[in-house]
Amino acid sequence: MQESRPRLAAKKPSVWRTIGKRFLRDKFLYLLALPGILYFLLFKYVPMYGVLIAFQDYSPYLGMMKSPWVGIDHFVRFFSNPDFFLLFRNTMAINLLNLIFFFPIPILLSLMLNELRITFMMRIIQSVIYLPHFLSWVIIVGISFLLLSSGDGAINKLLVELGFEKINFLTNPDTFWGMLTVQSIWKDAGWGTIIFLAAIAGVDPQLYEAAKIDGAGRIKQMVHVTLPSIRHVIVILLILRIGHIMDVGFEQVFLMMNSIVSDVADVFDTYVYRLGVREGQFSFSTAVGLFKSIVGLLLVIGANMLAKKLGEEGVY
Repeated sequence: MQESRPRLAAKKPSVWRTIGKRFLRDKFLYLLALPGILYFLLFKYVPMYGVLIAFQDYSPYLGMMKSPWVGIDHFVRFFSNPDFFLLFRNTMAINLLNLIFFFPIPILLSLMLNELRITFMMRIIQSVIYLPHFLSWVIIVGISFLLLSSGDGAINKLLVELGFEKINFLTNPDTFWGMLTVQSIWKDAGWGTIIFLAAIAGVDPQLYEAAKIDGAGRIKQMVHVTLPSIRHVIVILLILRIGHIMDVGFEQVFLMMNSIVSDVADVFDTYVYRLGVREGQFSFSTAVGLFKSIVGLLLVIGANMLAKKLGEEGVY
């Protein structure tokens, strides 16, 4: 009787071989994603090399390799600057107002648009609320000046006709933050409904049928079916929004800012422009930008961890 030889274990394919097979299998999907990958590589990752000048006394004549290193001197100077708390207050206040008032508006618009049963009317409304997104901030600010100026502004003229006094919207520090929030809502709230409408379209229709059988009306269906079904999308977008809480948007603030409201309008973005571009303090302005990026990263990580502890999916 012949002895049975032990069977050799099947050789496990290497990682690179597995990756190569998957790449060949999904080559058209990777080709479709190639423009986006190149965009992030060229404009997001390659420029990270320039972060080094935040730790140097950078001189364009010496270059990055020969400029002297100063360590964290620029960060110490920034944090000890009296302007730091002013910039931090203005940036956080504007972003918190956007987070409280701007972020829920696309959700509410999406819910209302989803309740429209006349397709033609729904498309017209969508087109109208999408349109401001394609206008530049220069046009948005120009329209704001025409509406809100204390001299010939349409709103002030209406107030005078109704027997009220004129309001200096553009030069009143008390109304500046609210004015920026209203502009952001008008410009981008409609565009923000795209993702939420797509999420609502993926809700199982049988859930609505079951709710109808249980006697739920349109509002109860919205509250107990639609909102819970798109909750994961809301959480993900909220986390990403929190990550941009240090980015106000340079163009909008820069165009609306004037000397009278500078104490409430000056933010990190305008500060970087003023010191980095106009005054040539490249290393110092890079340090400010790096600080913003680190804070944004920490906020995303913290918000994601909190979302997972609360039972949500999170970003990663």
